[in-house]
Amino acid sequence: MFFFKCMLLFLILCRFVSSQQEDVGFTYNGFRGINMTLDGLSQIADNGLLILVNTTKSQVGHAFYPQPLSFINSSTGNVLSFSTTFVFAISSEATTIAGPGIVLVISPSRGFPGALSSSYLGLFNTSNIGNSSNHVIGVELDTLQNTEFNDIDDNHIGIDINDLKSVKAVPASYFSDKENRRVNLSLYSGHPMQLWVEYYGSKKQLNVTLAPINVPKPTIPLLSLKIDLSRFMVDPMFVGFSSSTSSLDVSNYLLGWSFKMNGQAKELSLSQLPKLPRRGPKTTPKIFSIGFPVIGVSLVFMSIFIIQFIVARKKKFAEVLEDWELVYGPHRFRYKDLYIATKGFHDKELLGIGGFGKVYRGILPTTKEEVAVKRVSHDSRQGVREFVAEIISIGKLQHRNIVTLLGYCRRKGELLLVYDFMPNGSLDRFLFDHKSTTTKTTLSWNQRFQIIKSVASALLYLHEEWEQVVVHRDVKSSNVMLDKELNARLGDFGLAKLYDHGGDPKTTHVVGTFGYLAPEYARTGKANPSVDVFAFGVFLLEVACGKRPIEAEASEECIVLVDWVISSWNRGAILETVDPKLEMNYEVQEMELVLKLGLLCSQCNPTARPCMRQVVRYLEGEIQLPELPFLTSESTGEISFWCPSLESRMTSIVDSLLSGGR
Repeated sequence: MFFFKCMLLFLILCRFVSSQQEDVGFTYNGFRGINMTLDGLSQIADNGLLILVNTTKSQVGHAFYPQPLSFINSSTGNVLSFSTTFVFAISSEATTIAGPGIVLVISPSRGFPGALSSSYLGLFNTSNIGNSSNHVIGVELDTLQNTEFNDIDDNHIGIDINDLKSVKAVPASYFSDKENRRVNLSLYSGHPMQLWVEYYGSKKQLNVTLAPINVPKPTIPLLSLKIDLSRFMVDPMFVGFSSSTSSLDVSNYLLGWSFKMNGQAKELSLSQLPKLPRRGPKTTPKIFSIGFPVIGVSLVFMSIFIIQFIVARKKKFAEVLEDWELVYGPHRFRYKDLYIATKGFHDKELLGIGGFGKVYRGILPTTKEEVAVKRVSHDSRQGVREFVAEIISIGKLQHRNIVTLLGYCRRKGELLLVYDFMPNGSLDRFLFDHKSTTTKTTLSWNQRFQIIKSVASALLYLHEEWEQVVVHRDVKSSNVMLDKELNARLGDFGLAKLYDHGGDPKTTHVVGTFGYLAPEYARTGKANPSVDVFAFGVFLLEVACGKRPIEAEASEECIVLVDWVISSWNRGAILETVDPKLEMNYEVQEMELVLKLGLLCSQCNPTARPCMRQVVRYLEGEIQLPELPFLTSESTGEISFWCPSLESRMTSIVDSLLSGGR
């Protein structure tokens, strides 16, 4: 019994010690008073700065955490997860070239007898480099390109296993979350930078992340490697840093270090880190040798000028921030940036004028990204309401066939929306603007058919696949934008209405564009998906026939596009309505499908129209389009599925006008 109790106590003690080892962690915001194992040139300055190596040529320096650490789980044999981060600086007297850099090292020993300096980084020599018995794992910050070790360049981050030929290496850079792109860095710039190294034991994945000291940790690592470290480690191991010098004047520094086993390393307090030494000789400004009276008078006049300039500039670029905008704060642009991007909203940058304002081309000054800036008119009848609606709706929509809203800006009475730039403008310019020198290209039938399917896909997403039902209320060719490859995206959500799935749309003020308004919408003011289906039907006929929905200058039978196509269908000559610019270069079955589907969608009876999911399936050939009947004349007294006459259609248009539609 006594023996059993002793064994139990021993096992508990071992478990406690193992647990303590597995959870070890430390954080050094500077190294003043810290017990580090140093050798070679390594030393701790009075202000707490750890100097790994200085400008002494061809020497090495090591700095290690003094206690050995158990990286291996004794029960599974796998390496535990661990995380570490440190702030470093590499300063070179030469601005275009540096010497060897710094290595974060995990090794069985803190000593490296016979290790060479220069490109060997104080870790190996010619006899032991590459030996599997080294059990050395390193993350190198290398500033010297050595062809012997297959270095990719003289400014890279690499993962080393028992060798200085990196298993994986990438040029020094970081992913800017703010700019959404990679930004190059110079390791030997002399500026402090931060490195994060994280190993996930369960995934067997090693991540390395780099960033300037004034940039938060990027979300995307610089380097990621699938590797099982248990193949290379023994127990216990030491963790620390190694560095060396060459014939160049280089100094390598550590400002802070944090480490955690089985967890996330604690963040360093950057404000508490020691300062780096001054670079270059201290100079006395020549201004102090000039007469102080002259300087004083000049400063007074200069101060007055600067204050006036700042006041005028602030007034010019003053912005408005209301409570509802706090939700969308991250997408808010500065008016100053948009003003610069559009060259002061110069007429040369004007892309077009829509129902709610002007659209300008711009290049953002920070990212050099090309954008379209929509500047809502001061005298807009709905103004802020459309502006808010567009932010709430399109600001959250994510679909390949919807124009991306990048952000917005408010400034006094001005409302500005920033979109992805669509180099080819709107579809209507290709269909109708025959005189324009910028739209001489005639869209082929294949291109038109793909545009139709893209717009249908966008409307299906809005009606059924997003978190709410979105009724666009202004589907037309001028609101379909074309990118560089002539891919279509639906845009201009200024009139959009949202309501919950299964809910009942409320009656609203009738808005939209004449020729696209569903008759029941003009009567009831209720905007539901069927309203968009009607407009989409008119849009289909636009694209296929190359005609606007209403052409006042056309012959009487051709004034209303839908009526003209119905008349041709009744005569059995629906293909006579095809855009003559296509010159018979189209698939007859596809063309008939589009024309018939246009008539099916633009019926006056909303319950007889298909939903957008059915429309997409018709276009993809998944289901057959129902056969359309011939329209009966008014004299028979029978009621057609379609509005019976031009007179009734024009009556609907007049009703819409009286209801306030545009």
